[in-house]
Amino acid sequence: MKFSFFSILFFLTFSVVSQQKFSKEFSFINDNDLYASKEKDRYYSNGLFFTYRYLSSKPEHLEKKIIELQIGHELYTPYKSTVLNVNLHDRPFAAYLFGSIGVTRVYENNRILKNNLQIGLVGKEALGKELQEAIHTIYNFRSPVGWKYQIRNTIAINFDTEYYKALGTDTSNHYDTNFIGKLRLGTIFTEATAGIMGRIGFKELQPIQNSIAFNTNLNNEATYYVRGVESFLYYETSLTYVLNDATIEGSLFNNDSPVTFNPKAIRFDLEVGYKFTAKRWNFGYAFHFHSNKLPNLRNDKGNYYGQLFFSYLFN
Repeated sequence: MKFSFFSILFFLTFSVVSQQKFSKEFSFINDNDLYASKEKDRYYSNGLFFTYRYLSSKPEHLEKKIIELQIGHELYTPYKSTVLNVNLHDRPFAAYLFGSIGVTRVYENNRILKNNLQIGLVGKEALGKELQEAIHTIYNFRSPVGWKYQIRNTIAINFDTEYYKALGTDTSNHYDTNFIGKLRLGTIFTEATAGIMGRIGFKELQPIQNSIAFNTNLNNEATYYVRGVESFLYYETSLTYVLNDATIEGSLFNNDSPVTFNPKAIRFDLEVGYKFTAKRWNFGYAFHFHSNKLPNLRNDKGNYYGQLFFSYLFN
């Protein structure tokens, strides 16, 4: 008997044992413009994020307190990674390697506060050239050139905070709207963001205190919630005011980088995707678009890329 892809997806999505509780999670996220276009390899070229989360003991006024440890790597290039003439670089080559620790506090009145400290570096020691060469070898692409002009080594210390507030749901609890506020302060990124996120569920939505959409789906004997079955489309749209971006401007402490630009002050972002649960697993895909991060780009109609998301729950 033959099953279609959608039949298998439906079975995986809704086959979950009720009353399960998992207090730990390992996740992997990969950003790449290859997941949105086979022809495009520019600007934000690749992102790798390995994350471990676990449920911590919580104060009485919180529903949950989640600790997050992450290792991340981001790659940036001009409009082509094979541009030989440095005068044609419309943004710098740059790599950002970091480790982070974060705390997510989930409040009873449909609010979430996330605080995160990142420590790492931008520059040659972030191994951007080596990683991109390996990726291009795997996919049989031309080897990148121009990394000798990358942003020079600079220390990364960044503090990020995110705030989420549920604004409301429809009567069937299949659609919701949530406010998002983000603030990043540090030597690499300094910016402020405000936006809206909404979910459209194929089943009733889990509350924001217990959803993979907000990475709050961990539970133990001290929490009210259990593992919920989730399958939803979502969107996130926002405006960001940018004060500093070291992957474009170079270090705050020196002028050693050979290619730098001033970033645009305002950025528009749109993310549209689908996420679902499958027993202990969570999966997702997202399409990301953002307006130009700096002026005079050769491709000046914004940039887009795809994102793959996987996570596994355990105790």
